[in-house]
Amino acid sequence: MADTVTRIDDESEAVSEPPRGGRGRRTALIALAVVVVAAVAVVGALGLGGGEDEGADAPPRTGSLVEVVRATLTERTEVDGQLGYGTEIPLPVKATGTVTGLPEAGTTVKRGDTLLRVDDRPVVLLYGSLPMYRDLGLTATASGGATAPGAATTSGGDTAASGEGKTDGGTGGGAAASPSAQPTPTDTGAAAVTELKGMDVLQFETNLAALGYTGFTVDETFTARTADAVERWQKSLGMPETGRVGIGDVIYSADKVRIGRPGVRLGETVAENALTYTGTARKVVVDASAADASWAVRGAAVRVRLPDGRTVRGEVASVGRQASAPEGGSGEDGSGQGGATVPVTVTIEDQKSVGRLESGPVTVEYVGREAKDVLTVPVAALVALAEGGHGLETADGGFIAVKTGLFADGKVEVSGSAVRAGLKVRIPE
Repeated sequence: MADTVTRIDDESEAVSEPPRGGRGRRTALIALAVVVVAAVAVVGALGLGGGEDEGADAPPRTGSLVEVVRATLTERTEVDGQLGYGTEIPLPVKATGTVTGLPEAGTTVKRGDTLLRVDDRPVVLLYGSLPMYRDLGLTATASGGATAPGAATTSGGDTAASGEGKTDGGTGGGAAASPSAQPTPTDTGAAAVTELKGMDVLQFETNLAALGYTGFTVDETFTARTADAVERWQKSLGMPETGRVGIGDVIYSADKVRIGRPGVRLGETVAENALTYTGTARKVVVDASAADASWAVRGAAVRVRLPDGRTVRGEVASVGRQASAPEGGSGEDGSGQGGATVPVTVTIEDQKSVGRLESGPVTVEYVGREAKDVLTVPVAALVALAEGGHGLETADGGFIAVKTGLFADGKVEVSGSAVRAGLKVRIPE
């Protein structure tokens, strides 16, 4: 016991005495403490060590988890287009004389409306595909086949009891050669009345009936009852009630038209390009690259983005068959083929969706490629593997190799033996 006590006392005395080299020993202790603190900080930063309580406070791995899902990916390509009413086409005005009335550009003209006035006579729009090529009306001939006094000769060589005594210089001789277009005598005597026949008669009578002038049979024969209806129609237009329709009195169109820029001014002599027109529906024309126009198939659905950012649905209506070189230059190879384009017309069924916009630059989006019912992940989930290629990081921190397919709308098609729908993968941050 005494020895033990003595050793303790000696030790106490030794500690209480100022040691030699005390400053150097204190410096070493301070350095050791700094090293220990630094090591603890590194361990904490790496999330190492500690028990379960310390693990709960450790920062989680960065990145969010997403599932692999089945979806259809669609690759869309954008091209520039121009919204408008289409190319202006000259109206086939066959009236002769001085222009005395013109409609305003942009006016919509429908069946029965006046397109313009020539020598103060209205030129009326009717619907049909067959152009006006001769006068329509009853004709009168003498019993021997000669023209009755006061009758007018039509373009097909028929005579008309209009009292005007003028000869029609139209080009209907070809149609008159058809048996169905020949006038049919309905009476014999000094002046037999002849009924005109033909498909042009049927087209005109269809329009006359649609305008509300009835009392005759709509067929290919122009009868006296047809002439009576024509007189009532002429009276409503303020025209002389002759019962005959001149070659320049009407113009046929497939539907209502929108008036374009006039080619003449009031007081000038009417010409072929006196008045132009377009359709009334707005459409988009795209100058598509001739080398990459496989998307432009009639009936193909597209999306049209308007200048205000709104998107409307469209459909390819027609594709030009002749390619045109760019203005003022040639292609990159100097041949002119690199920049060749073909016109593609896109129609918009819902005209109200366009609003009041009549023209302007637009963007047309079409489907380039499509992958249906494929496994997809966000593009951000792809990681580059050390051995090359792409992979996905699973929720447990492992990596699986994948093969990529179509990229579209921020997603990518993936495939591989370890990839399945519902698999959770990590998007690294």
